[in-house]
Amino acid sequence: EENLISCSHGGRCVYKTDDDLNISIVVDSFEGKKLNSPYDVCVKSDDTIWFTDPPYGIRGNYEGNRADQLHPLSVYRVDSSGQINRVTDDIDAPNGLCFSPDYSLLYVANTGAGRDIKVWDVDGSRLRNGRVFAELVDPTTGSRTSADGIRCDVDGNVWAGARPGVQIVAPDGDTIGVIRLPEVCANVCFGGAKRISLSNIFS
Repeated sequence: EENLISCSHGGRCVYKTDDDLNISIVVDSFEGKKLNSPYDVCVKSDDTIWFTDPPYGIRGNYEGNRADQLHPLSVYRVDSSGQINRVTDDIDAPNGLCFSPDYSLLYVANTGAGRDIKVWDVDGSRLRNGRVFAELVDPTTGSRTSADGIRCDVDGNVWAGARPGVQIVAPDGDTIGVIRLPEVCANVCFGGAKRISLSNIFS
């Protein structure tokens, strides 16, 4: 069985859609309180679900519905039994996230004051040794820019939706390429039979 795992600002939840298009809630609360507004999600090799929970959907009625923030801005993990745990809140505003090819690292885009990409070592169900992985610069202006959606390729390069399009960051944190686009790139993914073609979703 294959499921599409999605985040909902308005529903303040993570949900799945199965092959028959049936929708079910994976998680919508933590410690008895509604989540803020789950934003981005990825699935680890052990089928655990990891997602970010910034406040974008509760700041107003455009992306979701205005509401009080009930939790620190965090990254969460959900196991196959539905058990949820906070893996870190050591980030200004968690946005896109992805694993390295061997699932030993978790990268998280920070769209808060830090405006960087952070990385942690993955130790089972925990994260350790959080640190700054990369600070992106818009080459057209020379100013700092933040990443939105991010994905990691088979060589460990992180592809980030970041002005002026998509920036490619090597495993050592150096930017090694830029794909310039006429619009802001909100997300990136790899597709096709060999999972090597790049698709862009524009905001």
